[in-house]
Amino acid sequence: MPKKNKTTSTSKAGGGKKKAEPGFKLVSDNRKAKHRYEIVDSVECGMMLMGSEVKSMRDGKLSIDEAYIRVRNNELWLIGADIAHYRNAGMWNHDPRRPRKLLVHAREYDSFAGKAHERGLTLIPLRVYFNERGIAKCVMGLVKGKKLHDKRETIKKRETDRGLQRAMRRR
Repeated sequence: MPKKNKTTSTSKAGGGKKKAEPGFKLVSDNRKAKHRYEIVDSVECGMMLMGSEVKSMRDGKLSIDEAYIRVRNNELWLIGADIAHYRNAGMWNHDPRRPRKLLVHAREYDSFAGKAHERGLTLIPLRVYFNERGIAKCVMGLVKGKKLHDKRETIKKRETDRGLQRAMRRR
């Protein structure tokens, strides 16, 4: 009987993206949020979705760049998130920009919605992913808008940190 080689390579030639944690699949990330806002706090919440929305999200067809979260009737709603139509859903497809209900515990709702209402802070989605059980989750952030001079200060700090890192590598 011939021996089987146990060390087989499954990576693609030329590298690629870094692999995520096993069972964790990132769908969309709001990268502009760190530039536009100062993130005060964040919490993970569930999402109420239709079947065609879940299938479309598994294909990576979600945009949360212009999305925000509002409180209506003591419930949190994700507004402005764009989940593209699922190609194979036919006539049972969903509305791409419909409001979607977010599911949080009562104590988390009280703290986040209360802070957002009292202090004039905003709730935005920071990241949407599927957890290890395959359930869609949204990381909601409590944020405060940055002024133009704050954004410039952040850019300046980042550039000086890069310069220091380069200098340390050259030594």
